[in-house]
Amino acid sequence: MSTPTLPPAGDWIRGITIRQPWATCILAGKNTENRSAHWPWRGWVLVHAGKAKPDPALLRDPLVATAIRGRALHRGAVIGVARLTDCHLDQGPERCPSPWAQREMHHLVLTDVHELPLPVPATGALPAWKPTQALVDHVLQQLPDLRP
Repeated sequence: MSTPTLPPAGDWIRGITIRQPWATCILAGKNTENRSAHWPWRGWVLVHAGKAKPDPALLRDPLVATAIRGRALHRGAVIGVARLTDCHLDQGPERCPSPWAQREMHHLVLTDVHELPLPVPATGALPAWKPTQALVDHVLQQLPDLRP
């Protein structure tokens, strides 16, 4: 039996750079990432924690503090993989009930989140970026069952 060949990395997966503590919150169940513009991409994304230090005030927010308790806030690394299933403009709390959803923003809906056992150092970019094949290969070593 042969191993199926994956398409090139840039064809089935993108990278998304997210500031801390938000990137770690996604690993802990934050399913909405807020962005100022619409994202047309749907599919797998590498969750890349940006290099900037988190704002200490954010770390004291009860929602954030609960989500990140006991977790490392890695920076400058891919820390997980998720499936981006939707992007919509805020539709109010009745239609966007997530406590993470910011009003008047575009909400990226993330599902099927997989945390990497070990962060993979990487340089991200904004907005969504195409990862190198080498980076995707490093991630897949830790998540061998992940497939497009």
